[in-house]
Amino acid sequence: MKSLFYTLFLGFLSIGIYAQTTLNLSLEHDGISRDYAVYIPDSYTGDDAVPLLFNFHGFGSNGFEQTFYGDFRSIADTAGFILVHPEGTLFNGSAHWNVGGFTAGSTTDDVGFTNAMIDTISANYNINADRIYSTGMSNGGYFSFLLACQLSDRIAAVASVTGSMTPETTNDCDPQHAMPIMQIHGTMDATVLYDGGVVWSESIDDVMNYWIDFNDCDNNPSVQAVPDVSPNDNCTADHFIYTNTGTQITSEHFKIYDGGHTWPGAPFNFAGTNQDFSASDEIWKFFSRYDINGYNPIISTSTKEVSLERLSVFPNPATASVQIRGLITEAIPYRIISSTGQELKSGILTGQDQMIDLSELPADLYLLNTGSQSIKIMKIN
Repeated sequence: MKSLFYTLFLGFLSIGIYAQTTLNLSLEHDGISRDYAVYIPDSYTGDDAVPLLFNFHGFGSNGFEQTFYGDFRSIADTAGFILVHPEGTLFNGSAHWNVGGFTAGSTTDDVGFTNAMIDTISANYNINADRIYSTGMSNGGYFSFLLACQLSDRIAAVASVTGSMTPETTNDCDPQHAMPIMQIHGTMDATVLYDGGVVWSESIDDVMNYWIDFNDCDNNPSVQAVPDVSPNDNCTADHFIYTNTGTQITSEHFKIYDGGHTWPGAPFNFAGTNQDFSASDEIWKFFSRYDINGYNPIISTSTKEVSLERLSVFPNPATASVQIRGLITEAIPYRIISSTGQELKSGILTGQDQMIDLSELPADLYLLNTGSQSIKIMKIN
């Protein structure tokens, strides 16, 4: 998978999809030089305090891969938050976040590292200290829950994709405020088992029950079936929302039936990837409703924060055509651009489920550009 990420990245360097600034930084913490990348959207001026989102990679992965796999950059461009991709340290030869369980024996202070990153970034940028969030893939999801437990004085809400909680995290969990959480998980995840069954990881039901109880949510959820707009992905999803009707704090779960250890909506369509929704979109919409003091209706009704009916494409990779998904309320011009920057096709998007024919294009990596959004498309034979 790593070679695929690097191939895609290098193929798009010449286009310059993101004219925004990405800074590769490091800081000294606990006697170790720790690396992290900070993505600054073009809209950032320093005049207004902006949210901060941490996106932690999985075990054995890195921040570079997570940038593309669980991609929030175009959302950051729209919503105006600063995005951070930290790098884990090596444990038994693999990059990791120290969460106990399968990382038992690690001595790395990743919670302290995160706290130091918040301090450093806040010293250099105008960060809204009430709106700092954490998400991540697999080990990064485990770590986001650990931050909810041990750094709650700085973290407003967390979301985990294919992660869980270790018994150590659960046993030592002591949040200082109600903690909105979102768990996204496939029932056929062969890496982090949905039903637990191992000593180093809680079942997803146990994770949800912990936070439902902690946040004093109603045990009877609202259940919303996610429209099966991509039947070829061979999995479906339900969205369970447990709500504290007094505080409006929610504990939420996207349960993906037959889904694997993957990021829903990812541009890399590995087996078991649900393409009916975008995990990145749903996570930010969820975060946008809360600050560290709880539910914030001013945030949730802000057009800038919740205008996330962004377009996506399926299938991706594609062989002959792609379907455009998203709420299109007016005619939107689009262009298909090659990896060398040449415009190969153009047209107008006018409605939901519109198809774009790619059959005449050779196998390559392309960019669908609508002026306000750019989507990577891989064409294969």
